[in-house]
Parts: sequence; structure tokens; C-alpha cells
Amino acid sequence: MIGRHIPQVTFKTRVRDDSIDGPNPFRWEDKTSNDYFAGKRVVVFSLPGAFTPTCSTYQLPDFEKLYPEFQAQGVDEIYCISVNDAFVMNQWGKSQNLENIKLIPDGSGEFTRKMGMLVCKDNLGFGMRSWRYAAIVDDSVVTGWFEEPGFEDNCGDDPYGESAPQRILSHLTDSDVAAA
Repeated sequence: MIGRHIPQVTFKTRVRDDSIDGPNPFRWEDKTSNDYFAGKRVVVFSLPGAFTPTCSTYQLPDFEKLYPEFQAQGVDEIYCISVNDAFVMNQWGKSQNLENIKLIPDGSGEFTRKMGMLVCKDNLGFGMRSWRYAAIVDDSVVTGWFEEPGFEDNCGDDPYGESAPQRILSHLTDSDVAAA
């Protein structure tokens, strides 16, 4: 995966638009891979689903808490991608009180499929979802890769550790020390 370019896809997002009256002031906005990754150093992590236990209790909240430390290591943005639609992702972000992490809806799983990380999770009633992984991406090129072990369809386990924010932050810190 290291050295690979991020796949070019269009994400269907919902963004707040105060010019829209009513209880749902959001409009559709297409965002491309270039909008998110071009010209930036980002950490992107993907997980099986919004509102799921490990994702909501550990992974997403820990990335949110550690965001300033990632910035100190030269990371411009941190993105969370999940095979969920924009409505689900927006509500999940709201429920998590996110201020720093940006959620990217991959509703059809196109980005996840093109990353080679789409798996069947029918054993949990999820359908097609992302395997848990994280990457460091510099100007649309993967420069660090953190994939959970056991990649397979209908895996009974949901491993978590390789893609934990603490591991990625340690990698960034070690890389900076080695470069000095």
C-alpha cells in the first residue's frame, strides 16, 4: 500500500447551509478525493461502521482527543471514512461532539473497494463494510499503512490495535526522530 495513490472518487456529502429554512438546513455537496487529500498531509482511518462499539468508544474519540498532537507532527487533517451514508455520518459526528475529525461518507463503498479494504460483514447484519485500517497520506500518496490483522469476509473478530491513533502517532514521532 505504501507508495500507492489514493483512489479518485466522488463522495456524496451533506453540508450545513444557513440559507435553507426549516429543521434540516443541509444541502448535497459532491467532494472528490482531491478535495480531501491533494496538497495536504492527512491521517485517514476507516472502520466497520458509525455508532459501533469500538469505533464510538475508542477509535474516533481517541483521534479527536489526540488531534493537537497529530498537528504537532505536521498532520493537516484527520479523516474517518466509513461505508455509511452522509446522514448517518453527520448524526454520528454530532453524537460524538466532534470538533477536529472530519467524517467522510463512503455510502456505496466505492473508495473502500478501490482501496482493497471492502469486506462482507453479513455475519453481523452489516453487509459490505470496510476492514479497519489507517493510513498516513502525503499529497494523495500513502506513506504509512496500519491494517488490522485477519482481513477476511465475515471475520468473527473485530481486531483493533494496529490502526489505533496512539500507534500512528508513535510512528509519526519515531519517523520525525529518525529524520532529524
